[in-house]
Amino acid sequence: MFAIEKKDTTLLLIVAVLTMCAPFILNPFPTDSAMAQFNAGYPDLMQRFVIFGIFAIGFNILFGLTGYLSFGHAAFLGVGSYSAVWMFKLLSMNVIPAIILSVIVAGVFALIIGFVSLRRSGIYFSILTLAFAQMSFALAYSVLTPITNGETGLQLSLNDPRILGTSVSADGGIPVTSLFGLEMRSTYEMHVGPWLFQFNAGYYLCALLMLLAFYISIRIFRSPFGLMLRAVKSNQQRMSYTGLNARPYTLAAFVISGMYAGLAGGLLAAMDPLAGAERMQWTASGEVVLMTILGGAGTLIGPVLGAGFIKYFENIFSKINDNVLHSWFSFLPDGLEDLMVTLVHPFVGKGWSLTLGLMFMAVVIFLPGGLVQGGQKIGKLFRRKKAAGHRSSTATKPAE
Repeated sequence: MFAIEKKDTTLLLIVAVLTMCAPFILNPFPTDSAMAQFNAGYPDLMQRFVIFGIFAIGFNILFGLTGYLSFGHAAFLGVGSYSAVWMFKLLSMNVIPAIILSVIVAGVFALIIGFVSLRRSGIYFSILTLAFAQMSFALAYSVLTPITNGETGLQLSLNDPRILGTSVSADGGIPVTSLFGLEMRSTYEMHVGPWLFQFNAGYYLCALLMLLAFYISIRIFRSPFGLMLRAVKSNQQRMSYTGLNARPYTLAAFVISGMYAGLAGGLLAAMDPLAGAERMQWTASGEVVLMTILGGAGTLIGPVLGAGFIKYFENIFSKINDNVLHSWFSFLPDGLEDLMVTLVHPFVGKGWSLTLGLMFMAVVIFLPGGLVQGGQKIGKLFRRKKAAGHRSSTATKPAE
């Protein structure tokens, strides 16, 4: 099925079920309960889960397969966003041309950067990609202001010379992005008792594209091309001794990875038509590195898990303030309540990154293979217990 192995088909179907049913899965608590703070089934947040999942999947094709660690992938994310917004300004509010342009431009940009950076390997390659990303950020922030609008960011206006469609909507505002008339912001709300589930058109477009990106990554991982990339990671010097030139393969992986990042940037702009230089900063590049390592570099589903994990912490734990903490510990005596709030306060709200850092340290120390390795260990534990129970029942069975 899908021209992939049964195991990979099962994994693809699992990811499909999780993404399609995300509004239910991410809203486990009633909206009026104290635990509703941990619900994540909001359209904007769900969009970020799958968009950054695409970003991490693409990065994993480069880092997970070849071992080349890029600290400049945010440059392609930013280029994709700028390209999409310019398409909205000049051509149409349909998201398809904007997404296609963002992928193409990011691919060309990755080809140029990769052609230079891949002349070196190891830490020198990482520093080169970081330098290119910071140069891109500086250009977008100041030098290329006529194109990027500098620190304000590129956004739509009522004066855009849009060729297809109008520059002003019927109510006198700026038109919204759409897919052949279906607005990306349109949301259907389902009330089931105290629960509220939201089904957003933009999210499902992003989810379908993430499933396509995930399927392509499976094909790459299982292809002879993917095998060559693994050989580069294993021992590039020995590979060169056999007469094989690794550079075309690594450059192709770099360009494909950059196109994934461009797709993610285009989708960010399609959901919210705004592009800023902050998307090209080194911190954004470091974030996708964390996502991939946290989920499991070199695995198929790991980057998706890592992206969802980090974005959940960033958006959910960062919103927990002292008022929320006081409501949680209100059943305690006043002195003990204040003590608990004081103890927990550094790990939530503005200190959410501290919690994430501690968890990242724990994963790196105890689970070098990331969250995927943790899941595999739990699965082995249950299988071992089941096998032990089966053996004990067989041993106690009387002989006939």
